[in-house]
Amino acid sequence: MTPPATNPPLTPGPEAGLAAHEQIYRTLRSRIMYGELDPGKALTIRGIGKEFGMSMTPAREAVRRLAAEGALTLSSSGRISTPNLGPERIEELAALRALLEPELASRALPRAHMALIERLRAINGRVGEHVAKNDISGYIRTNLEFHRTIYLRAQAPAMLALVETVWLQLGPTMRALYMARTRTDLQKHHRMILAALAAGDEPGLRLAVRTDVTQGLKMLVS
Repeated sequence: MTPPATNPPLTPGPEAGLAAHEQIYRTLRSRIMYGELDPGKALTIRGIGKEFGMSMTPAREAVRRLAAEGALTLSSSGRISTPNLGPERIEELAALRALLEPELASRALPRAHMALIERLRAINGRVGEHVAKNDISGYIRTNLEFHRTIYLRAQAPAMLALVETVWLQLGPTMRALYMARTRTDLQKHHRMILAALAAGDEPGLRLAVRTDVTQGLKMLVS
């Protein structure tokens, strides 16, 4: 089931027929979610409009929408930047992931047929390729694709929309986490998730998902 229109797919980008502000919104949203921008990266309405070859009005509307989702922060002076999260905020968002994502995986389990598991294995293989190339945004993108492919089977679009909002707020932080952590085996928990799906092990699946989505974030606040 497709999530609400306010949460476009994980590969958004400019498309023919879209309003100008929608094109800017989707592209910036993708960049932020996939960790293409560092935490605290400063942006300007004028600069965004210039990059897209558009006026400041659609750029301003896109920024307003992204700020409402927590993807950008607006200071009282009007400064625009990507989120630069402190330990308490990271812990809060990690707790949300720990609550929501195991539940989505659990709801998806009855529909986890072998074709889905094989698709997930292929995605996990691409995760490894991005790790080998030290492609940060590619890694984050395929990692989220792995999780989203499972969660779509839950047929719980409102819950998935909430999860994607959390991913969006965490995008720049995930970039910083990737750069800071040892990348010897970032796919270990994915393999545990796959094994639990194949075995129909609901408690094991919940544990594997919870560990996967929180372990690195906990390192940042420790």
